[in-house]
Amino acid sequence: MGIVRWHTTLSVDGFVAGPDHAMDWAFAYPDPITEAEEVIERTGAILCGRGTYDVGRRPGQRPEAREAFGGAWRGRQFVLTHRPPDDERDPSIEFLSGGIDTAVDTALAAAGGRDLLVLGADVARQCVERGLVDELLVHVVPVLLGGGVRLFDATGVAPVQLGRPAVTVSGAITTLRFRLS
Repeated sequence: MGIVRWHTTLSVDGFVAGPDHAMDWAFAYPDPITEAEEVIERTGAILCGRGTYDVGRRPGQRPEAREAFGGAWRGRQFVLTHRPPDDERDPSIEFLSGGIDTAVDTALAAAGGRDLLVLGADVARQCVERGLVDELLVHVVPVLLGGGVRLFDATGVAPVQLGRPAVTVSGAITTLRFRLS
């Protein structure tokens, strides 16, 4: 059975998206990331929230940000939301409502024994709070955004202990891989 992996890109000052959910900064470093190929190969399904879905659909959005891994990955995608769009025509995208536990169970079953990739700060936060994430994979890029969407923004939650990181460097990007304890 696959694992649940939270995969994200992070600025040095702790943001996964800039002001107004901007993601252009994340694509400014063209060096290939070894771990990205592994994630593409092992991922059977993706779960994200409506905010992540909407950012990918913005007019004028960079082509790399419109699809998972810039289109290098194909498979079932699930969007957890209370307001599905009326115009989605992509048969690989399914909109779910309800709780995070059910959404993870549904998406993990659809992954067919492969990994479930979790994208987006809010859905990832909910998964972490419920103890559903097995691994956190973070690509740290050398930029200070000064504001935006934090990696993990939860109040009233006890500190979440992470395992010892595995660290790799590829060009200007440092990748941290944590097991969640």
